[in-house]
Amino acid sequence: MTTKPEMTAAGIASAVAGGKMSALDATEAALARVKQHDGVLNSFTDVTADRARAKARAIDADIAAGKKVGPLAGVPFAVKNLFDVAGLPTRAGSKINRDLAPAKRDATLIERMEAAGAVLVGALNMGEYAYDFTGENVHDGPSRNPHDTTRMSGGSSGGSGSAVGGALVPIALGSDTNGSIRVPSSFCGIFGLKPTYGRLSRARSFPFVASLDHLGPFARSVTDLALAYDAMQGPDADDCACTTRGLEPTLPLLANRVSDLRIAIAGGHFQKNVFPEAVEAVSRVAKALGVTKVVDVPEAARARAAAYVITTTEGASLHLDRLRKRPNDFDPAVRDRLIAGAMVPASLVDRAQKFRHWYRAQLAEIFRSVDVLIAPATPCTAPKLGQVNFNLDGVELPVRANIGIHTQPISFIGLPVVAVPVPLEPLPIGVQIIAAPWREDIALRVAHVLEKMGVVSAPSPRGI
Repeated sequence: MTTKPEMTAAGIASAVAGGKMSALDATEAALARVKQHDGVLNSFTDVTADRARAKARAIDADIAAGKKVGPLAGVPFAVKNLFDVAGLPTRAGSKINRDLAPAKRDATLIERMEAAGAVLVGALNMGEYAYDFTGENVHDGPSRNPHDTTRMSGGSSGGSGSAVGGALVPIALGSDTNGSIRVPSSFCGIFGLKPTYGRLSRARSFPFVASLDHLGPFARSVTDLALAYDAMQGPDADDCACTTRGLEPTLPLLANRVSDLRIAIAGGHFQKNVFPEAVEAVSRVAKALGVTKVVDVPEAARARAAAYVITTTEGASLHLDRLRKRPNDFDPAVRDRLIAGAMVPASLVDRAQKFRHWYRAQLAEIFRSVDVLIAPATPCTAPKLGQVNFNLDGVELPVRANIGIHTQPISFIGLPVVAVPVPLEPLPIGVQIIAAPWREDIALRVAHVLEKMGVVSAPSPRGI
């Protein structure tokens, strides 16, 4: 299966707005791809075909009437099933949430995507309650890697990564608390954006860790990523963390040069616990950018540990009532981590939060002299489904606990990151392009230049 140009979001929107393709045809093509390939990939948990066709027909009617359509006119997209979708219970990857009443209103980001002309075609598989790095859901089955279906898609936004990596849809939305956009992007060979904490509204999405949760897009090109991101920007009174920054379009800022930017390789923690493929991916990106400078990020390993403490305690607090009433309806691995989090002493949480304040100041100081840091997105390419450990330099390490070893220290303080896919053989792997708070434009610009140079790209799916 190959990815045709019209399957990009930009290509579809241009064709629909220009009358070369109807929105309904674009929607039907996406629904056909889902029907043909999702039996293998298991990306989707819900397909909203009737809703999608109605939206597409409305767009086509507007075009026929001479009305202006949005920049994503006719573009099919799908969302991780922790987003509220009107008419569906918000599963959040769980068994328990299926008993909830259907959502009455879409999540803010869905509303904004549709206001820009995008067409929602369904909800996507994910790790239970977003507490997962593998993409393996015990209730719905694993979402599978589109380049090798015996391997993980990554989590917790595994269905989002699998659907875009498999070219079922050009854009998907996911969430990232400790790495859940960047890990699937890395494993599935696509672009992903974890924005600055508070940049995109989380209203009407099921939370995991309120002080760490981010929502963002996946795409097969930087242009598509920027199109989706721009459509979703803007303050939202329904999310208290998303009220201070207004619309700052990034698409017009994509440039063909980065010579004016100060770029460095993240050293220390980010050069440890990596397989050769991760080293090679960072090396290719650094070489293409002409970067040799290495900047140590102080106490990044401690930041990861503090992120674990905050994650497990905040997550446990959210789920205490469910843990008491329906413990056997959880994924046992998720349940046990949440129970452990409920027993973490408050003094440790206090120390983690104080350290967080210190660590944020340290990174702010680094970004006084550097515009961008580059680092591995994952320590390795996608492991096998069900794989428990991997061997690194003779040491057996648990897979689930260590996939996010390089993503957690970044989301811990809410920095914006674009994950870019390096198309190694036989499997792609991602690199993080990390910028200072509110500078998504810089991270996207670097990603765009790397894509133009051919160093990063989303390979056609090989496993379906």
